[in-house]
Amino acid sequence: MSDNEGRKNLRMPEDDEVFAVVTNMLGANRVNVRCMDGVERTARIPGKMQKRIWIREDDVVLVEPWDWQDEKADITWRYEKQEADQLREEGHIQE
Repeated sequence: MSDNEGRKNLRMPEDDEVFAVVTNMLGANRVNVRCMDGVERTARIPGKMQKRIWIREDDVVLVEPWDWQDEKADITWRYEKQEADQLREEGHIQE
């Protein structure tokens, strides 16, 4: 058996994206997230994701912090549970 058996190639953060964990659902397409750069942010679920991808508490997401307001961000990607477990095993996400 190889070490990479069952490993998927996952979407990794691009230039200004960071990993985050959803901590609280606020309603009105907004969630609180704890980013891996140590900042708590209010993130917005964009319209193209709204009724297509369901986001719940404890989901691992990629967020893109706003340039002009660092305490806010847009969600750009949500990882499935198996993908999130793989990211935790590889050390990309610290709880």
